[in-house]
Amino acid sequence: MRTLRLEADQLSDRVGELADLLVDTVNGGASVGFLAPFGRERAVAWWQGRAAAVAAGQLAVWAALDGAGRTVGTVGLAFAHPGKPNSPHRAELVKLMVHRDARGRGIARGLLAVAEEAAAAAGITLLHLDTETDSPAEHLYRSAGWTRAGVIPDYALDPGGVLRPTTLYYKHVGVPAG
Repeated sequence: MRTLRLEADQLSDRVGELADLLVDTVNGGASVGFLAPFGRERAVAWWQGRAAAVAAGQLAVWAALDGAGRTVGTVGLAFAHPGKPNSPHRAELVKLMVHRDARGRGIARGLLAVAEEAAAAAGITLLHLDTETDSPAEHLYRSAGWTRAGVIPDYALDPGGVLRPTTLYYKHVGVPAG
């Protein structure tokens, strides 16, 4: 696997592959903010909407590429809004996704490590995320040293439209927590 940090123009160039990944993820049952059935047109529009945030430095997006150069995974870091002067030290890990036909190869773990390392290099010391409680992603986050902060019941609808709890996690990166 090769990982590529996408600039806004590169995100636009890969929007079709990123859309296919998002469609596969949602229609495969992963709770990443959308309801199934989820179509490619909506996925393309969603990814196109991220380009401005990438260009503004508010969002960093990485793509995991297989040996043929196809996008098989992605992860993002959403940096604190510039209007929040008390939060420049933290970022949110968002949209960690791996195509169903590429799972089980360590791609998610690799993307997670890339995002954590990039956050630390950017001066971020605290990362946070939310994930559907009891989802396969929880094992990944726990095994990668993330700390469970708590569970919010009935937080979001899963792709099938059922209310599900969400678990919040955080991790200190860069300088040690003090």
